[in-house]
This record gives sequence, C-alpha cells and structure tokens, in this order.
Amino acid sequence: YFLKIPYIFMFSNATPRFFPVALVTASVSIPLVWYAFRKINAFKHYRWGYRPGSISGFFARLLEEHSQSRRNRAPLRVYMDGCFDMMHYGHANALRQARACGDVLVVGLIPDKEIERVKGPPVLNNEERLAMVKAVKWVDEVITDTPYEITEEFMQHLFEKHKIDVIVHGDDPCLLPDGTDAYAHVKRLGRFVTIKRTEGVSTTDLVGRLLMCVKRPPENANLQASHLLEFCSNCSPFSTGSPPDTPKSQLPCASMPLPLPPPAATRVSHFLPTSRRFVQFSSGRQPDSGATIVFLDGAFDMFHAGHVAVLKAARALGDFLLVGIHPDDVIEANRGRNHPIQSLHERSLSVLACRYVDEVVLGTPWVLTRDLLLTFNISIVVHGTTEENNPYRDAKVDPYAVPKEMGIFKLIVSPHQMTTSTIIDRIMKNHEAYEARNAMKMVSEQKYYGDQKEFINEK
Repeated sequence: YFLKIPYIFMFSNATPRFFPVALVTASVSIPLVWYAFRKINAFKHYRWGYRPGSISGFFARLLEEHSQSRRNRAPLRVYMDGCFDMMHYGHANALRQARACGDVLVVGLIPDKEIERVKGPPVLNNEERLAMVKAVKWVDEVITDTPYEITEEFMQHLFEKHKIDVIVHGDDPCLLPDGTDAYAHVKRLGRFVTIKRTEGVSTTDLVGRLLMCVKRPPENANLQASHLLEFCSNCSPFSTGSPPDTPKSQLPCASMPLPLPPPAATRVSHFLPTSRRFVQFSSGRQPDSGATIVFLDGAFDMFHAGHVAVLKAARALGDFLLVGIHPDDVIEANRGRNHPIQSLHERSLSVLACRYVDEVVLGTPWVLTRDLLLTFNISIVVHGTTEENNPYRDAKVDPYAVPKEMGIFKLIVSPHQMTTSTIIDRIMKNHEAYEARNAMKMVSEQKYYGDQKEFINEK
C-alpha cells in the first residue's frame, strides 16, 4: 500500500506542487517496507510466534493476560440436591443441565431419614445412592446428610462454606408435607435457576412399573424375586419383544390374589427418545491407536450400584471401556415375561451417564461373535461373578465361547452383590408402603402433566 502512493503522484497529471508530497511519502514508505522484510526474515525461527517488543507481540501479551485472568476467575459453583433413589437417566440429565449452568457441580444427597419423613421409605440406602451419584460424569462434589428443605440457615451454610453461587432444580414441583415450596428462601434471593424436567421417567414411574407386576403370593409360596415378574398374569410387558408361548392362564400365579391396581398414570411411559439426547450423553471419545479396549456386556436394567462397581473394575483393566447392551427381546427370551423393566434406550442412557463408560453398543447379541470382537478391536472381554438369574437361558450355549477361544476372556470378582432382583425383592417385601408412596406422589405427577407443564429450554 505504501509503495503505491508515490507512483500515483509520479504518473498522474498532478501539478508539480504535489511532487514534494510524493517524495516525502516514498522516503517514509520504502524504509518501512525494508524494515518489514527484515522482521519477516527474523520471524523465520518463530513458527506462528510473536517477537517480543513488536506491536504484534504487545497485543499477544495483552490477549494472554486476559486469558490468564479468566482462568484465574473463581469458578461458578452450582448446587443441586435430591434423593436420587433408583438412579435413572432422568436424574442424570438433570445433573447434566445443572453442570451446564456453571463450572463446578456440587450435589447434595438427602439422607434416608429425611426421605422417609417427606416421601416414604427409599428403595436404596444412603451408601447405594451415594455410589450412584458419584458415578455420574457431570458431578464434581457430593455433600451428604443435606436437609430436604433449603432453610435460611442451610442456605447460608452453602453460600459460606461451600461457596455456592446458584441453586438449581427442575421445573416440577418440590413441595414439603405442609404444601409449601422447598426452595422458597432461595427464590426470594434471586439465586435460583430452573432447569427442564426430563420427562418419560421418574422414580415414581419405575416403582409403579414394578408394582404393576408384584403379586401378593400365598403365605406358603416361596417365589424368588428373579421369578416374580415372570409369573405375572395380568401385566403389560415393558419390552418390545414377543412374549413367551406359555399362555398366561397356565402360569403359577394365575390363581393368586391380586393387589389393588396402581394409579393409571404409572401405566403410561412418557419417554420420547431423540438423537439429540444420545449426543448429549455421549462422551464423543474414541480409542487411541494401540489402546487396550475392554468390553463388558449385559442388560443393565434398573441401573444400580452393582452395575457401577463392575463397570469401574472393568475400566481399570484398560484404556477404553466399551459396553454392550442387550436388546429387549433377548433379555425377555432369557429372563421371562415383562423383562426388562426399562427399554433399550432407557438402559443405554443410564449407562452412558456413567463416568467409567466410554462408549456403548446398542443391541449387542447374547452370544458374542468373532466378527463383533474384530469390528471393535476388542482386547479384553470381561464378565463379573455376580449376574442376574436367567431361568430361560440355554445352559448348553456359552455366550463367551469365542472370546475364550481367542484367549481374551477375563472373569472378575464382582465388587458389589446387588442385582436387579435385589431391587424387585425390596419392593415386593414392602409393596404396601410403596403403593401408598406412589399414590401420594402421583397426585403431583398428574398435576404437572395436566396443569403445570410448560415449555422450558433445556440447558
């Protein structure tokens, strides 16, 4: 640009009085060009760098100082509490949204005694619920023994000791036994953020699904929890596969007395899976070249602390954990009618939310094939010692025959003994209390879907 200025004057019809201006411009521009070429030559040893003392170096230093000041800024700490009983993908999505509201997510876990006082008996105890919350990949810190109601005293405790900036909860009502809002104090201060409730699942919904299949067997009956759902004659299956050929009238429980039917709302699933939801839950990670890829398959129905423990143990064996999730019809064929309780999409989201899982394979076959193992370049196939009872399983078929032949199969001791049958057994033994709890909770559920539901942008 500077070189063009003198030539414009020299080859134009300008009057001679402009020649001095042209000479001055040339005398300034030519040294500048020469200086610039020297600087460019000096930069050849600095790949996309900035030489100290130059103008570009000055602005680069300002940008670096600005970036450093942002890094030094105190992170925005977000607090969200809950019971997190029978942890499901709805809980996980709420925690994901809460984490998106700031930089650090602190989760308050309400103890058993508080849950029983306000809602009724929890299905899982403190230790089991704590393990589930810590396993969610969006959780940074956990506070235990938090009250159900955010009182002014506890609110100040959060602000002063834990440096909480905002408190988050879903748009569904959270009421105390007297009908007042549990977050009234926080809302008055203007430090409350509402996130969108994840529709389609809740602890009330899951307990309702199980209660639909729980029978009151005769006193002399000795049915195992793992067979409980198999012997239900009047239940609607929650899987998409075909039911067994045995007529319901011939099942052992056909003559058993039936409990009062649960509220109609528990019979309806509002779950609407979308591709966006799976993208939100996916880690997006891929195994590096030469990485040790660990594979673990299962149903992962009613995702619980036993699942978390074995996933953590499997992840420690390699660099990348790939989890295979069996389809609904395969689980029903091996476990019986009305298994699984949750659909393939629901179970997959729960597994994806676990911090120890890198990727999942939806619809993994019951019997692992050589093609599957080679497709995903699997290094180790893992199976735990504790597994769900599969009464319809073909004992002659070994689902891990191929990896055993390839020398990549490893049996690990399950760190936790909980299974899905454990949860079913607890509900069966205390079904009257859970029926009462669900009946009370369904009032607010129906009110939300009928009157209070409105569109809220998801984080």
